[in-house]
Amino acid sequence: MHILVTGGAGFIGSHLCEKLIDENHRVISIDNLSTGNYRNIEHLVNRKDFTFVFDTIENEAVLDRIISDVDLIFHLAAAVGVDLIVKDPVNVIRSNVLGTEIVLKTANRYRKKTIIASTSEVYGKSENVPFREDDDSILGPTTKNRWSYACSKLIDEFSALAYYHKYHLPVVITRFFNTVGPRQTGRYGMVIPRMITQALQNKPLTVFGTGKQKRCFCHVSDIIGALIKLSNMETAVGNIYNIGSTDEITIENLAKKIKLLTKSNSELKYISYDEAYEAGFEDIMRRVPSIDRIHRLIGFEPKICLDDIIKNMITYEKTKLTHKSEQSKISYKTDM
Repeated sequence: MHILVTGGAGFIGSHLCEKLIDENHRVISIDNLSTGNYRNIEHLVNRKDFTFVFDTIENEAVLDRIISDVDLIFHLAAAVGVDLIVKDPVNVIRSNVLGTEIVLKTANRYRKKTIIASTSEVYGKSENVPFREDDDSILGPTTKNRWSYACSKLIDEFSALAYYHKYHLPVVITRFFNTVGPRQTGRYGMVIPRMITQALQNKPLTVFGTGKQKRCFCHVSDIIGALIKLSNMETAVGNIYNIGSTDEITIENLAKKIKLLTKSNSELKYISYDEAYEAGFEDIMRRVPSIDRIHRLIGFEPKICLDDIIKNMITYEKTKLTHKSEQSKISYKTDM
């Protein structure tokens, strides 16, 4: 198959591109590199079964040419990360809502199946744990920027399902829960890469809030495996699926586990949400998916445990730090 991955230079998108190529598909990726990174797909660009387009999905003419020639679309392009959401809500709303509408409109023109990447954020402040796909969404006030992302992704879901019901466009919606793995950056507030980098440098591990909030972390390889299986299931069309792990851990205990596995001397440093993000920032105390629906359909169960996820990330972050150190030495010698 010839497959489009929007946001293909991003953390999840780049892994998906690799996996699809490994399964003998031809892949074309479009990414404006606003949150993605060219280094994530640099090793693929010279392959004849991979094409990278440096552009935004808001460029309708370019997207039209691409989608007319593919068989399947994975739509992962989005503005992500709590830090970015709080600091730049205009870009978050515009790129998520407008970009998805253009993807859906163009996909519908050529009748292409589209897999939409959504998020656990759409459940908002619901306390009905574990979250099920048909649960209510409970969001905070519009005066709090942090809810703009959840709202924009809900609009994406409404739009996708509207195209499905009105035009019979084959769409599948997936809600990711705290996906982790190599190439993820702590730049936009992602907790595990941020803490591992701090631990490896023996800097304080910053724990936001009380640290009692609970999360479930799933390795990116488990996520993309599920995505590909869902794309092959006709019975998945028109439905929503949670994808994630159900094993909970508090952020405080996550920090302690990272400290232990990195053998770091770092201390835990607690920072209020007001200091970390914005005044009155609201967080969710528990975020746990029900994965009953996706398990019934494709037998999905995460294979990689949290300890192995962290060890995998430690190896990756050590490599990054070593590379940065070597580049600094080269730069220093060049400047002399």
